Amino acid sequence: MSGPRRLRSRLRIGRPSRFSGFSRRDFLKRIGSAAGLAVAAPLLSSCGDSPLADAGSATPPPGSGATVSPFKHGVASGDPLPNAVILWTRATPVATEAIPVTVKVYRDTALTQLVGSVSQMATSARDWTIKIDFTGLATATTYYFQFEALGFKSVIGRTKTAPAAGAAVSRMRFGVVSCSSLAHGFFNAYRKLAERADLDVILHLGDYIYEYGTGEYGTARAYEPANEITTLADYRARHNQYKRTDTDLQEVHRQTPFITIWDDHETTDNSYTEGANNHTEGVEGVWTERKGFGQRAYDEWMPIRLPTPGDANKIWRNFGYGNLIEFVMLDTRLYDRTLQLGTPPLPPDNPADPTRTLIGPEQKQFLFDRLSSTTATWKFIGQQVMFGQLKVVGLPDLGQLPVLGSPLSLIPIAGQGGQYLNSDQWDGYQAERSDIFNYLSANSITNTVVLTGDIHTSWAMDLSPDPNNLLTYNPLTGAGSLGVEYVCTSVTSPGLDQLAPVQDALRINNPHMKYIDLAQKGYMVFDVTPERTVGEWWYVSTIAEQGGTESFGTAFPVNAGDNHLGAALAEPTAALATAPALAP
Repeated sequence: MSGPRRLRSRLRIGRPSRFSGFSRRDFLKRIGSAAGLAVAAPLLSSCGDSPLADAGSATPPPGSGATVSPFKHGVASGDPLPNAVILWTRATPVATEAIPVTVKVYRDTALTQLVGSVSQMATSARDWTIKIDFTGLATATTYYFQFEALGFKSVIGRTKTAPAAGAAVSRMRFGVVSCSSLAHGFFNAYRKLAERADLDVILHLGDYIYEYGTGEYGTARAYEPANEITTLADYRARHNQYKRTDTDLQEVHRQTPFITIWDDHETTDNSYTEGANNHTEGVEGVWTERKGFGQRAYDEWMPIRLPTPGDANKIWRNFGYGNLIEFVMLDTRLYDRTLQLGTPPLPPDNPADPTRTLIGPEQKQFLFDRLSSTTATWKFIGQQVMFGQLKVVGLPDLGQLPVLGSPLSLIPIAGQGGQYLNSDQWDGYQAERSDIFNYLSANSITNTVVLTGDIHTSWAMDLSPDPNNLLTYNPLTGAGSLGVEYVCTSVTSPGLDQLAPVQDALRINNPHMKYIDLAQKGYMVFDVTPERTVGEWWYVSTIAEQGGTESFGTAFPVNAGDNHLGAALAEPTAALATAPALAP
């Protein structure tokens, strides 16, 4: 490792990779001083192998060469459609020859009511992973599946198809997770989600794996390989480790289908289309090749259906759940993101520059088409980085402010609309965000809910083009809000618990924000009916060891047609009275 490379590695240890261009220490210092500004802001403006893996066995056929089960990585399902779902596993090879693998799908946990079977060859070309798009299934139906290879059987998986297009759906529940750093602790949030039998699907909003080497970012568990991953073999090995060694990850995949989207760490920290903060061109290879390695391994190891077969660079897509929900999953990282600005943006940096893109014109048009064409009541946009504004000095986007005691005298304010904190999120790409706000408003699109990960912390907010401007948004009534955003905390990745004392200051400077928790780890559950959506935060008691308990944090509702959050709920929504049995 070269001198500059080693220095850069040391600087990134322990920093929140969310905030481009400055370290965690810098961030703490900045927001600590911002707390003082926040106090004055009212005057100014009114983040080993699994025991499950060998479950199910049989005497291997003569000549198979297998003496132990090849199913060491569990099973998974994903991307549910009304008549199809992706089924995934990996057959660990005993030789270099291709391995015939069969999956059988059943209607019952006892595996007596066979629906059908499909076979596929596991080969080295796809790192011995199996991904079958199993079609011909009934709508809104729970199924159980099991793989067979070399005389062995995998554990039993459970999945569920989506309702038919336009079908009346009275209620749906789903989970949301993001940011699972193996080096920062244990995935107890996954285990708790796996125990919820009434979830139709789980959305993973990115940072499923992390690219760092052992000890570079977290020390709770060592990585395989120990180095920072840069090659195709490296990325495959890291995905292999996650699914092979973590029983909680295996279990949540086994019980519930996933809809996934990547963030930056599936390739490397603060990545964008043409580079990344954590990539040294030449020293760590060519960026376009490294990005391609991460994308290829993601396609192989995740239960995802590529919108364009063979194009692992394009993963934005949508899923309909009857007349109730349309999920629109966006890629705000790799496809068409321009380089992040410095933090904070300073002249000549301009976060409102119309040439700056986070999703780009093609993906933006896809989003607009889905928002306009869907007949579903609720439009959920699953994406990576915070959409709503996050400021440490909250001012209207007028760029000027009346001097106290002299309403007719104006003073300029440094930066547009006060001081934004993090240009890595939509605050650094304001023109594109404005396009979305304008589209929602011009087309009278209601019931838009943005789901976000990435920042390792919990937030709930109304979405307004200018939330600090009382002429366009009323923080007491929610009038002027065009949608809402729920930000999910991380499974394990470090939050900003040191900043708990200034949470209230952040709320003062960001009146559209109704909830902020900067420390706790866990997941979210959404309970959706035609009348309302409720987003709940659930927190685990520990990530320092496997196990522990969970507790309800809070919940915020949004009523259909309101486009703003209601008052916090003291109790969680009730689980479904009846739910399909978990896989045995």
